[in-house]
Amino acid sequence: MKKIASFTVNHIDLLRGVYLSRKDVVGDQVLTTFDLRMKEPNREPVLNTAEIHTLEHLGATFLRNHPEYDEKTVYFGPMGCRTGFYVIFKGNLESKDILSIVTELFDFAASFEGEIPGGSARDCGNYLDMNLPMAKYEAQKYLELLQNLGDENLVYPE
Repeated sequence: MKKIASFTVNHIDLLRGVYLSRKDVVGDQVLTTFDLRMKEPNREPVLNTAEIHTLEHLGATFLRNHPEYDEKTVYFGPMGCRTGFYVIFKGNLESKDILSIVTELFDFAASFEGEIPGGSARDCGNYLDMNLPMAKYEAQKYLELLQNLGDENLVYPE
């Protein structure tokens, strides 16, 4: 079988960052998938399910309520390997095009207070597996990276 695109990425040399993962054309629309890599694969501990689940709720809610990105957002969710998130936006975009919205998103998550959106038994199939303090901690760590990105954090390694 042919490897899917995400399995061809050099995870040995991959750093934390914001990477263009793929572009797909659906009808007349370009959908751009980004890899929001919060952990260095196979070198750092992965995100625990409680904080990644919390960040998923915060991130998806933030993007779908954003005045500019609400209609551009197709998907925001965790990677199975738990080293970050995928976000899919409508549009033919590059990593540098989304740095401001990604920074806004993680700033929102790092400073969030109150009830987690969708964090109830009625609204979520696993509402007990949430950890807001750790989600805020991980969001803050990622924010620090976002403020100091180099090309090595924006382009997949060979």
